Amino acid sequence: PGGSYSGNNRIVEHIVPDFAIKIIDGELELTLNGRNAPELRLSASYIETLKAYENSPHKEKQLRDAVQYIKQKVDGARWFIDSVKQRQNTLMKTMQAIVQRQHEFFIESGDETKLKPMILKDIATQVELDISTISRVANSKYVETDFGIIPLKFFFSEGLTNDDGEEVSNREIKKILSNAIGQEDK
Repeated sequence: PGGSYSGNNRIVEHIVPDFAIKIIDGELELTLNGRNAPELRLSASYIETLKAYENSPHKEKQLRDAVQYIKQKVDGARWFIDSVKQRQNTLMKTMQAIVQRQHEFFIESGDETKLKPMILKDIATQVELDISTISRVANSKYVETDFGIIPLKFFFSEGLTNDDGEEVSNREIKKILSNAIGQEDK
């Protein structure tokens, strides 16, 4: 609390991961962090008011105007809730596709040599969404794993084909080179 008086005014940003991946009984379990989007629902009293008005034989102008206002707000709320659910669905579909393609990486506790080459277009094609949508999902989103919090952009990299015709990620090549240099006699 007294840090603001120390003269060191650095702002520390805490990352709240959007996803969590746990290994349970050898299987990967992916969850969406509900803290970023709490469960939304309509107030039952508004729905009951609308139903009561529809069943009422007396439809006075003042009451009709109030009900019209409530109906407009309820429709707006439904649209908003549907939009949030669609966003969550898009996030989950995208992350499931990433986990499917990078399964070995997650099972092997973050071994970079297990990363497969993957570009935004690969995921966009798999989940049948536009590349720009996948880009927005990957931008500033994080996944929590047993071996750290990782930005989604980390999983996207170009690749090369080795002598056996197998695609190898640029990250894997860099990691192999780094290890080779690290093992050299200094």
